[in-house]
Amino acid sequence: MTERLRLAVVGHSNTGKTSLLRTLTRDPDFGEVADTAGTTRHVESTLVRGHGAIEWFDTPGMEDSVALLEYLDHIAPLSERLDGPARIRRFLDSPEARGRYEQEARVLNKLLDCEAGLYVIDARDPVLSKHRDELALLAACGRPLLPVLNFVHAPGHRAAEWRDAMSRLGLHAVLEYDTVVPPLDGEQQLYARLAVLLDRHAAMLASISAALAEERAARRRAAYRLAAELLIDAAALHLQSPPQALQETLQELRDKVRGREQACVRALLTLYNFHRDDYRADALPLQGERFGMDLFHPQALKDMGVQLGVGAAAGAMAGAAVDLFSAGLTLGTGMLIGAAAGGLWQGVDRLGKRLSGKLRGYRELSVDDSVLRLLALRQQQLIEALERRGHAARSPIVLPQAAQWQSGPLPPPLKEARSRPEWSALAAGYVDDDRRKQQIAVLADLLADPVRYDTDTE
Repeated sequence: MTERLRLAVVGHSNTGKTSLLRTLTRDPDFGEVADTAGTTRHVESTLVRGHGAIEWFDTPGMEDSVALLEYLDHIAPLSERLDGPARIRRFLDSPEARGRYEQEARVLNKLLDCEAGLYVIDARDPVLSKHRDELALLAACGRPLLPVLNFVHAPGHRAAEWRDAMSRLGLHAVLEYDTVVPPLDGEQQLYARLAVLLDRHAAMLASISAALAEERAARRRAAYRLAAELLIDAAALHLQSPPQALQETLQELRDKVRGREQACVRALLTLYNFHRDDYRADALPLQGERFGMDLFHPQALKDMGVQLGVGAAAGAMAGAAVDLFSAGLTLGTGMLIGAAAGGLWQGVDRLGKRLSGKLRGYRELSVDDSVLRLLALRQQQLIEALERRGHAARSPIVLPQAAQWQSGPLPPPLKEARSRPEWSALAAGYVDDDRRKQQIAVLADLLADPVRYDTDTE
């Protein structure tokens, strides 16, 4: 039978209880979040499965704890020597639990029904007597409490004051967890503290924590693979254009690359379980295109079967004349044509049309290096922002503007993609071969490690 742990999220109104559950469960649609107090009026639950299961309960905010504590002292005086849970149950059996204190009754009843509670605190608030009375009522339920300090990234927060106040009340296991900008290891910290409070469930909590860490690592790897696929598609994209249609082809190139980036962004938002409006996209500034073919990457020539034997060498010598008399052809293209004429080029089918178009005056357009580097930078920034974004955040992600698009050579996988138009899923003849998959994996690793990326492209 699967082990199950029931945990209540409790606290004062508008401290971020629902926001915490949205972030912990990666569910931006759980409950309702608003700036007004008392948004959550009823108990709501959500389930997280792993090696075991945690059932979380979102509870209404406690708003009248001062008066309720006085009422509890009246109906269950300390002189009767009732323990805490017995005093709370006497209150729950009273008419006021279904009247004036109905909201607080829902909270206390749910905490009694759970193994532990998370007491969520808005660290921007001062420590007041109402908070101490809330904690006194919650502590009377006899369940372990873990204080969670929310909004600790806000300027002027009072996290230190709250830690001191909690220690005075005997609550020393305190967690700082900002639901808008959660720490990368926040889940591990949470489950580690719960394991201390709930020793009987420690093994299950450790297993869930480990599973969540593995999921996060796999999600990050998948994100950078999506970015790498985008870059390979863009780098390998080549469009041929007759001179009279150059501007139309340029616009087609830009539209294809912009659309491909938008598809990557949508896939990243889906991967991290965010909505489209969680990212405020700006148009990709494509201000550079390349004119010319990339035919000479060693691995591309090897895979295409270029064999420079005697016949090819003779043809290449004859083809040198083509270079000298063909304005617009890069030096060496004629030599390749000559090598093909020598009868030893196995890759004519793949490149023949490109060379033929070149000889007929067509221009071949591809994305400029600076645009590829900008694409890489934007995806890196977006992925890192998604990694650090809580599902309670409501302001859209806005990427910082790059001062300049980074300079220097492209990493090896993109250099090779330049010579392989069949690698671009944006054009006809797309081939997702093993070599493409291998280079995407290499590029994904480079993107995931910015220091390594900069080193390898210098």
